[in-house]
Amino acid sequence: MARIVGEVMTRDVVEAHRETSFKDVVRLLDRHRVSGLPVVDEDDKVIGVISQTDLLRRRAGRTGTTAPTPARRLRMLPSGRPARWAGSVRAAWTARAARALRSSARAAGRPATGAYPATAGELMSTPAVTVHPEQRIADAARVMERHGVDRLPVVDEEDRLIGIATRSDLLRVFLRTDDAIRREVRGEVLPRTLGPSAAGVSVSVADGMVTLRGSLEHGHGGDLALAIRLTYRVDGVIGVVNRLTVPAGSGPVPGP
Repeated sequence: MARIVGEVMTRDVVEAHRETSFKDVVRLLDRHRVSGLPVVDEDDKVIGVISQTDLLRRRAGRTGTTAPTPARRLRMLPSGRPARWAGSVRAAWTARAARALRSSARAAGRPATGAYPATAGELMSTPAVTVHPEQRIADAARVMERHGVDRLPVVDEEDRLIGIATRSDLLRVFLRTDDAIRREVRGEVLPRTLGPSAAGVSVSVADGMVTLRGSLEHGHGGDLALAIRLTYRVDGVIGVVNRLTVPAGSGPVPGP
């Protein structure tokens, strides 16, 4: 049977709240060796996701200015000026920068502090892309690929956070042994889709690639297209090679 997100998700989730500071978010990521985490409200409902990319984007935004820095200003001073003049220029530049920061903060409705205020609520990406624990791993992987994200918060029926699924979590299904895959295809998929003809089908698996060989009896072929489709959906399968044959006049054999 196809595995679901609830079987592979991480239940011990590192999370942030809207008011968590920039530095605290960085500490959480570093302490727990994760590259991102969900942001939740007071009811544990996911309101966003914050990643290292979000943090670096904010830092780049803060430093991405062409205004001369104190060091550049000092390099532009005429030679031979006394050091105290250089110190005065540095102090004047710092005071001007502080005034600009306070003005910008007031315009944005943020408190004017010595450092640009940044909280998880300001940094997070929204809306959060989430999944439910009963969703198939293959479906979750498609959601991840479609939205270009590396992690998916897992939520219950009330959208409360109960876990998180990362790319590495989803990739665990491909650690299944070839023998386990063969047993599932041989014992579950083929009898359900091919009926009596399943007895004439041999199944071999090599590194997740399934090959079906044999001859299907006329009138007892079952649904071969469905058999191939469901074989693809078995966890750990990366491809299906169809080498089955049918009696003449039974119609074309579905391709791999």
